[in-house]
Amino acid sequence: MKECEIFSYLKVPCGSKIVIRADGRNFSTLSDEFELERPYDENFANLMIDTCAEFFMEFSPHFIFTFSDEINILMSEIPFNGRVEKLNSVFASFIAGSFTKNILKYSKYFPKVDPPNLKPVSFDSRVIPLSDLGVVEYFKNRQNEAWRNCLNGYSYWKLREEFGKSRAVEILNKKKSSELHEILFERGLNMTEVPSWQKRGIGLYRKNILIKGYNPINKENVTSNRLRIYKDWELPLFDEKFFRNTP
Repeated sequence: MKECEIFSYLKVPCGSKIVIRADGRNFSTLSDEFELERPYDENFANLMIDTCAEFFMEFSPHFIFTFSDEINILMSEIPFNGRVEKLNSVFASFIAGSFTKNILKYSKYFPKVDPPNLKPVSFDSRVIPLSDLGVVEYFKNRQNEAWRNCLNGYSYWKLREEFGKSRAVEILNKKKSSELHEILFERGLNMTEVPSWQKRGIGLYRKNILIKGYNPINKENVTSNRLRIYKDWELPLFDEKFFRNTP
């Protein structure tokens, strides 16, 4: 019956970079169930970061970028011989399993979470082949999306507090970015003061870290550089230089 597996040998194009994008399924419902702070919950962000870090340890990608319930993974090497079905299924299941495990670690911050009755969590996954230039443009696009989410999220929740859900949606309909800034500024919020990770997302990559140690033979303190997974909550705007300088 092997011949019935019609997509099992579909592979990514030779010589291309690939990004894996994973998105949480029905996470708006999960946000309500967990009673997350709106528009951003730092404990949820940490949960996502821990999930990304476990993926990093398991599959050693080049770079991971996450915001909201979205995870974008730039692979340094392509496993599973580039088989798309394998990449999508393994990565999505690993992320879902890691996320579920980490929910238990963070459950004390989410009072409504009942571990014995925790509902299954799932992520979808897609493979995106890209050129070198395409990689930069892709992540710039996703970072722009993170900014749009941030601006729209703050606008919606500020208005919802004041007018309720339906009226907030009506007010925001077809509003330009400049108008959203004005709405927020009138209500005491300057978007320049919002934390960087909410506007630009969070990145994980390898970085040289100075490690302090002790040499028992020479009986002296020593330092050395080691590549470690770095969780960057203060990302710059993405450009070619950023990806060229990321180890």
